[in-house]
Amino acid sequence: MIVWLNGTHGVGKTTTAALVQELISDSRVFDAEKVGETLMDVSPGLPVTDNFQHWPPWRPLVVETARRILDYTGGTLIMPMTVLVEPYWREISAGLVAHRIPVRHFVLHADQDTLRKRIMSDTMMGPSTFRLNYLSPYERAFNDWLRDEAEVIDTGALTAGQAAAKISAAVVSDRSREPKRDHS
Repeated sequence: MIVWLNGTHGVGKTTTAALVQELISDSRVFDAEKVGETLMDVSPGLPVTDNFQHWPPWRPLVVETARRILDYTGGTLIMPMTVLVEPYWREISAGLVAHRIPVRHFVLHADQDTLRKRIMSDTMMGPSTFRLNYLSPYERAFNDWLRDEAEVIDTGALTAGQAAAKISAAVVSDRSREPKRDHS
């Protein structure tokens, strides 16, 4: 199974993913951003873009990498990754479904004021123009399709630990009902 944690930059996906991993036995965290970083290292570089998700190889490579990890390890793969472009999400989720990999898609959500405060007071990364620039695209995606596509966890009044507990409770319940995949 894949537990996909979506939401805008700065909402707490990475922190929550690590906590979810601690709560779900036989789980691992895979950050699909690493696939994008690998593509950024291609030399000479791929066509210029403001987001590696726009490169057509990124999406199938994410699917294939996740599939290979699960085939090798089994269990649950927790993937904290912002995907705000609906056709990109459709391509990724269809690829996972084609491999018969169940996906639980969660969106960590907070209102714009809460997100701005979190981004501006982040003690690890500091204030981030990059993160702030994604607030409007996130809000559009959330209102247009994302909130209907995923299970929304409103983190406005929750700690990362509380959000992780909600997610893990839903996933553990789901895992107890899923058929076992052959990992040989």
